[in-house]
Amino acid sequence: MSTYLLVHGAFHGGWAWQRVTPLLTAAGHRVFAPSLAGMGERAGELTPDVGLDTHVDDLAELILAEDLRELILVGHSYAGIVVTALADRFPDRVAELIYVDTFVPRDGEAVADIMPEMVEAFTTAAAAVGHGWRVPPPTEPMGDSGINGVTEEPDLSWVASMLTAQSLKTFHQPLTLRNPDDLALVPVTHIHCSEGGEAFKAMRAAMPRTLPPADLPAERLHILPTGHDCMITMPREFAGLLLKFAAQPSPAS
Repeated sequence: MSTYLLVHGAFHGGWAWQRVTPLLTAAGHRVFAPSLAGMGERAGELTPDVGLDTHVDDLAELILAEDLRELILVGHSYAGIVVTALADRFPDRVAELIYVDTFVPRDGEAVADIMPEMVEAFTTAAAAVGHGWRVPPPTEPMGDSGINGVTEEPDLSWVASMLTAQSLKTFHQPLTLRNPDDLALVPVTHIHCSEGGEAFKAMRAAMPRTLPPADLPAERLHILPTGHDCMITMPREFAGLLLKFAAQPSPAS
């Protein structure tokens, strides 16, 4: 049996994994898919002070409380920076670090450094309708990219209804690595979503560096021909990739 910790992306919540979690548990594995502080069903906890450190500390408490080890740690989108910080804090507890259609941040970087145009738009939106700190979720389709690559009904309306606001601080607080040498030893794999519409591809092209990393070894890259929210649009295929990293289920006693 393996243990998965699935960390959702910006504006999402643990609900984003609801099509994947049953497939992993049916294969005999343990799965944690929490909502980050201030997001999903925890939207009432959102304050201006919720930042990257809040999310990392929250998950660290879960790892310690449940004594999670040999983790398959999965981070989607914004969570690329969250799982990097988490693996840095517990490098001896992470068996595999999986980045899902996201970046690998460097020490001292914030999301704003990696995706400056997007975070500038978030800042403008927060100033206009979020009292300067509350970033409203993107609930309107972005051309042929839909919402995060979800383009078909009823999923499009469902995702739009589930997204919640996020604190601007989460995008501006930088990553601070504590154990970079140990972190470098953690096995890393990327799952890249190759589709999602021209608008989304243009947004990626504006990033300072390529997604996925240009120097990634072929055996460490898996591609899904779908949009950004692959756990919603291709849950079986996505779960199949995650299961490749799992130990064989223990035989029944």
